[in-house]
Amino acid sequence: MALRRAILEMGAGTSLHGGDYTKAAVRAVDDALHHSSLTFLRTLNIKPDDMHVTVTIGVQKPDAVDAGKVKARLPHGQVTVKVVHGGLDVTDPEVDDVTVIASAAVEAYIDR
Repeated sequence: MALRRAILEMGAGTSLHGGDYTKAAVRAVDDALHHSSLTFLRTLNIKPDDMHVTVTIGVQKPDAVDAGKVKARLPHGQVTVKVVHGGLDVTDPEVDDVTVIASAAVEAYIDR
């Protein structure tokens, strides 16, 4: 059989102060996960840990994201995290601060 994408969820997350790219990424994943209920797994008798999950995070500074912390947010599946250039930085020059906005795509694949 082949892996087939069963779910695609998107989310957005922010780090309002301090430019914490990992915090924004984790919040984006949490946002995406809170839009889903995986009831089809029970219906199709699929073990949650048999899913293959790919998380793609978009931020302005991909190297500043701790992919391990992002991966730890996923409760099920064999997880791969990719961090790419994207998202948005909003600077406040008056106080030398940055708000980081991260985007996340969470894809779940099943073998069917």
